[in-house]
Amino acid sequence: MKTGKVEISVQNHGFAVDEKGLASDVTVTHVNLNDGTVEGLRSEKRKAFSVQYHPEASPGPTDSQYLFKDFYNLVVGT
Repeated sequence: MKTGKVEISVQNHGFAVDEKGLASDVTVTHVNLNDGTVEGLRSEKRKAFSVQYHPEASPGPTDSQYLFKDFYNLVVGT
């Protein structure tokens, strides 16, 4: 959502997050273009983020590399 870019990923899950049930500090960061399901979340307050696919699988092959940089920056605190 932030960059407006599309990532290629494998969809293989049977559960989805209901956006209406999210806490007020949680932002949806990724949405599946095929079915509109939530594919990523971020909470600045909790210093956490997630995606509902395997970015390490690199189907793009480098579409999701920025997530590892984000994780590093979150852990290191930059």
